[in-house]
Amino acid sequence: MKNRVVSAPRGSPLDLGGVAVWPGWFDAGAQAALVDDIRTVARSAPFFRPVTPRGQPMSVRMTSAGRYGWVSDRRGYRYAPRHPSGADWPPIPQAVLALWHEVTGLDRAPDCCLVNFYGEGARMGLHQDRDEADFSWPVVSVSLGDDGLFRVGGQTRGGRTQSLWLKSGDVAVLGGAARLAFHGVDRIRFRSSPLLPEGGRINLTLRMVD
Repeated sequence: MKNRVVSAPRGSPLDLGGVAVWPGWFDAGAQAALVDDIRTVARSAPFFRPVTPRGQPMSVRMTSAGRYGWVSDRRGYRYAPRHPSGADWPPIPQAVLALWHEVTGLDRAPDCCLVNFYGEGARMGLHQDRDEADFSWPVVSVSLGDDGLFRVGGQTRGGRTQSLWLKSGDVAVLGGAARLAFHGVDRIRFRSSPLLPEGGRINLTLRMVD
């Protein structure tokens, strides 16, 4: 399998294997405000480390906001109406909802905002987002903090992939033919961004579940 690393000037839209990427969508002040929003979410729904259905701990920690949250354990990958603690998921922050409406043009709000935290050495293997009921809705992604090497392939495993270093404030949209593209994060450049004092990367993904 061949992989090509591409680059884009800040502020210019880029087509990465059908995924639309807007570098630098959020400026430094907006990024800091989003981090504060995520801290508020995490106070109600603390980060947890999920395990795969095979019982292997994931390298990322996660939480969610919205009507549903994404969870994984030995029972499988799925959306759940409550945090593993039994608490309701907190509402999706208004700034995140505003982004969704602006980049998608949709009136309907997303059902879930999944929040992944990548610490030093964390990664996310190539996968498809297939736990939703209707794949015609897009998935919107926001990067905050350290750079992450985002890789995109086709709708089947194997073959050529493309990669891009996503930086803090970048926004990506997986829609149309790219909605079911295999994608993942190979690694992060730990402490490459000053946004999070102790380093790390936060990724938000907005999804329709029902």
